[in-house]
Amino acid sequence: MPSPNIWKHTATYETENRAVDPDGVLWSTLRSLAPWTGRTVLDLGCGTGFHLPAFAADAGRVVGVEPHPDLLALARRRTARLDHVSVLAGTAQAVPLPPSSVDVVHARWAYFFGPGCEPGLAELDRVVRPGGTAVVVDNDGSRSTFGAWFRRGYPHLPAPAEVERFWSTRGWTRTPVDMGWRFASRADLEAVVRIELPPAVATEALRHHDGLEVDYAVNVWSRSF
Repeated sequence: MPSPNIWKHTATYETENRAVDPDGVLWSTLRSLAPWTGRTVLDLGCGTGFHLPAFAADAGRVVGVEPHPDLLALARRRTARLDHVSVLAGTAQAVPLPPSSVDVVHARWAYFFGPGCEPGLAELDRVVRPGGTAVVVDNDGSRSTFGAWFRRGYPHLPAPAEVERFWSTRGWTRTPVDMGWRFASRADLEAVVRIELPPAVATEALRHHDGLEVDYAVNVWSRSF
């Protein structure tokens, strides 16, 4: 399924990545749920590879998988000097790795909305080693300023309760995280909001929101294998 925000607005999405989780709350949660020091990490749907260097600082090996050719090229360029990082063309439902080959899987906004992710989850069963862990970061539409914007912008998507039911009935554990956005300028905030929400919803949200920060809640879904 296309990701029009990063596929069509790559530079603005980089701005968004720099604004996400300014106090490191999300990163701390991920590390506590799935420690990756010395281990093999798969970043599934790695985009431009923004997060690959952070994993590479501690991991034994890092693999990024990305379906979009332009983003794949950017991720490879970003990690060209990191010998223990590789970036492969692939999808969540067809991961180009052998069985039982990774210890930690990180998927950030790559398994959206719950229902429909079943083929990708089957691939996790195949590629994660026994004792490994997968963590999936997804929007929490039930709370926060951005959550309210998200619900207004995408009312056709499954309700938060349905998404939670999808994950929990499959053995995943929910860890709620308040991570936030913090931008360097108002222009950056407005540009990011406009790639994440439909035009009318974005305009209305920005009209009622001042400053450079947005409270933003996510769910981290985790499962051990």
